[in-house]
Amino acid sequence: MIERRSLKWPITLGVIMIVLIVALTVGWVLLAVFGAIKDQSSAPIYWTLLPVGTLFLVLILVGVVIYLALSVKAINLNQRQSNFIDSVTHELKSPIASLKLYLQTMDRHPLNAEQYEGFVRFMLDDVERLDNLVNHLLDAARLTSMPRHGEMEEVSVDEVVRTCAKEVCLRHRQALDRIHLDLAPAVVSARHVDLAMIFRNLLDNAVKYAGEPPEVSVVSQLSPDGWLVTSISDNGRGVPRSMRNQVFQRFVRLGMELERDKPGTGLGLYIVHTLVRRLGGQVRVIDRTNATGTVFEVRLPGARIREIPPQDPSGLNEKAARS
Repeated sequence: MIERRSLKWPITLGVIMIVLIVALTVGWVLLAVFGAIKDQSSAPIYWTLLPVGTLFLVLILVGVVIYLALSVKAINLNQRQSNFIDSVTHELKSPIASLKLYLQTMDRHPLNAEQYEGFVRFMLDDVERLDNLVNHLLDAARLTSMPRHGEMEEVSVDEVVRTCAKEVCLRHRQALDRIHLDLAPAVVSARHVDLAMIFRNLLDNAVKYAGEPPEVSVVSQLSPDGWLVTSISDNGRGVPRSMRNQVFQRFVRLGMELERDKPGTGLGLYIVHTLVRRLGGQVRVIDRTNATGTVFEVRLPGARIREIPPQDPSGLNEKAARS
């Protein structure tokens, strides 16, 4: 999952700067030669080479600034990649070491039924942690594949959010009512898997970084101009204003990687941002009103109200559908 950048642009810029430096050096020599000649014939050449040399000098300075900016971006990317490697290494070693310890204990010592059930439960948690890590990496890998013709469909966003909320609550062993849902019935044109990745990552982050006990709410409204606005709020510590744009970059996580108490890879919000932008939408971080925590607001275009079939009190429609 390491981000790969083409070397064509930095190499081209470096070659151009070398050519300009050589040309500027030759120009300085010619200026010195013609400047030493005091006849009238050399004056036009002198005053022609002077502005050209000045232009070359300005271009070289601009190239240096651009090259410096590329170097800073490369340094930041390397730092984020280092954090990512530390995170993935920790996420892999911790559950594997835990599984190894439990299995060795079960193999060497007799256990009663209660201890056995407890060990199995802890091992299932470790397997779930590894499974989540692999799914995160696979989700990030899928971002390179654009939707093919025929993959877009009309997806009920409210149903996707309900399914994701249930999955996240079960994963974090929280009661289903910990995530309060107030969803407008709406559909958008998208791939079902993309919407599931968007809201599953946002809900997982909200529950993971919420306070104790976690309080997460999801509110979606359909605007008159056809935008579906979904807000996911939590009661956690929040995201500093200086980091609100950076958290959507790849490998970015708050704090030092080896000092965090929450597992993660720094890919979740990057996946969300990429998929939302691909759908022509917007995602941003805002403060909660009169409360601590964070609100992630997702805006998706081209939404419309989902028609809900009328309920049949006699249940005949349901029976007919089943048959």
